[in-house]
Amino acid sequence: MKALISVYDKAGVVEFARSLTQSGTKLVSTGGTYKTLTEAGLAVQQVSDLTGFPEILDGRVKTLHPRVHGGILARRESADHIAQLSKHKIEPIDMVVVNLYPFMETILRSGVTLDEALENIDIGGPTMIRAAAKNFKDVVVVVDPKDYSWISEHLKEGNLTLEERKGLAQKAFQHVALYDTTIAQYLRQGDGQFPEEITLGYTKLFTLRYGENPHQRAAFYAQVPSPQGIASARQLHGKELSFNNILDADAAWRAVCDFSESAVAIIKHTNPCGLAVHQNQAEAYRQAYEGDPVSAFGGIVAFNRRLTGEAAEAMRRIFYEIVVAPGYDTEALEILMKKKDLRILEIPQQKQGPQKNLDLRKVGGGILLQSYDDIQEDAATWKAVTHRHPTSQELDELAFAWKVVKHIKSNAIVLVKDRAIVGMGAGQPNRVTSVHLALRSAGDKAKGSVLASDAFFPFADGVELAAQGGITAIAQPGGSIRDPEVIAAADRANIAMVFTGVRHFRH
Repeated sequence: MKALISVYDKAGVVEFARSLTQSGTKLVSTGGTYKTLTEAGLAVQQVSDLTGFPEILDGRVKTLHPRVHGGILARRESADHIAQLSKHKIEPIDMVVVNLYPFMETILRSGVTLDEALENIDIGGPTMIRAAAKNFKDVVVVVDPKDYSWISEHLKEGNLTLEERKGLAQKAFQHVALYDTTIAQYLRQGDGQFPEEITLGYTKLFTLRYGENPHQRAAFYAQVPSPQGIASARQLHGKELSFNNILDADAAWRAVCDFSESAVAIIKHTNPCGLAVHQNQAEAYRQAYEGDPVSAFGGIVAFNRRLTGEAAEAMRRIFYEIVVAPGYDTEALEILMKKKDLRILEIPQQKQGPQKNLDLRKVGGGILLQSYDDIQEDAATWKAVTHRHPTSQELDELAFAWKVVKHIKSNAIVLVKDRAIVGMGAGQPNRVTSVHLALRSAGDKAKGSVLASDAFFPFADGVELAAQGGITAIAQPGGSIRDPEVIAAADRANIAMVFTGVRHFRH
C-alpha cells in the first residue's frame, strides 16, 4: 500500500504517518510535509523522485503528473488500467492525505493583497483530492485531521469498508466545494449583481437538541470565511442554545445594531416587544421593559453597548432566556451568572464581510436572494402631507419609530413615546388589526405617542382608529390610491403625517 501525504495543516500528521508505516504502508510526500516526516525519522519518498521531475514555478507544479494521477485514478478491477500502469512504470497510490493552502485564513488578514490571496489558492491539492474521491472504491482520501485516529485503527484491523470510503469521498468533495466557494465569494467582492450561478459556503458550529419543535432535527452553521452576527457569538454562561433561541437572539442583535445610540431590545418570537434608546443604559433597559412587561417575560434582551452592572441589576428580577451584548463589565457578569440557566452571549461588533448585502430566504426547491434592508434614510427628506406638520420632537420620535418598525413582522405598526416602544402590532393579515393590537398593548400610554407603519394605509380606518387612541403623528410610506382619504382622516384628527417614500416589509 502506498500513501501520498501533502498537508498544509500538519497537526497530527506525524503520528498518522507513523501508524501507516506500522501497517506496512509506504509514504510519498512533498515539500514541507516531506521535511516534517523525515525529521520525525520516517522513511519517505519525495514526489519529485516518484515523478522523475523536479518541483517548478516556486512549487506551483509538483504533483500534476501522470505518475501521480495515474497511480490515483487507475481502476484496480480493470486489467487494461493495470496493464497501462505497468507499461508506464506507474505504481498505484492507495491513499491520498491532503489539506489545502490556507486561503480562508489569508483573506481574513488585515491588509492582504490580491496577489497574496491568489498565491494561497491551492491547485494540486484539490486536483489530488478530487481524483482520489472519484476513485474511492480503490483509494482512501483523507482531508480532515480529525479522521486520522479512526482510520488508523481500522487499517490495523484490516481495511476500510466501502461505506466508510464513500463517506470520506463525500467529505472530500464537500471540502473542495467549500474551498472553491470561498474563492468565488472573495473574487465577487464589490459586485452588486446577482450571478447566474451561486454557491454559499457554511461550516457546522454545533448540532442542536431539536428544531422549532421537538420532532424536528436541527444544526447551526456559520457562513465562511468569516462568521458575522449571531454566528460569531461566544457563549459565556447558561444552558445550550436552541433553534428558537438562535432565531430570537439574531433578531435582537440586528435590532440594536441599527442604532448609533445606546439601545436595548427585548425580543419575543423574533419581534421587538420592547426597544428604547437612552444615554443611560439602565434607563434604556427600563424603558424597553415597560414597553410590554407581560411579553418581556421569557424573552431575549440585546444591548449594543458593553453591559454595565447597573443595567444587569435592573434586569435581576425578570426571567429572560438570553442576554446578548458586545461585552460585559465584571460586575454585570457576576449578577447575571447567578441565574444558572441564563444564556449569556458576547458578540464582537464587526465590519460586515463580502456577503453583507445578501439576505437569503429558503423556499421549496430554491432560494431567494436580496440585498439587506439597510437603506440610509434622513427624516429631513420626508414629505409632510397634512395641514399640520410634525413638531421637531414628533419628527425625532417618528425617526426612531421608523427604525423600529422595519424589525417588526408585517403588517407592522409601532407606537413610540420618548424614543421607546409603548405598543406594537405585528404579523396581521390586515393593517387595521395591527393598529388595534398596538393600541390595546399600549393602553393609556398610546395617548400622545407617534405611530409608524411599515407600508401604506390602504384605507382610512387605520388612521381613524389611531386618532381614537390619541396618536399625534404618523410616519408611513404613502403610495396608496386612497392616500387622499387617509390624509383627510389625519387632518380631521389634527394628526401630523409624513410620507417616507420607503416601505419596510418584513415577512
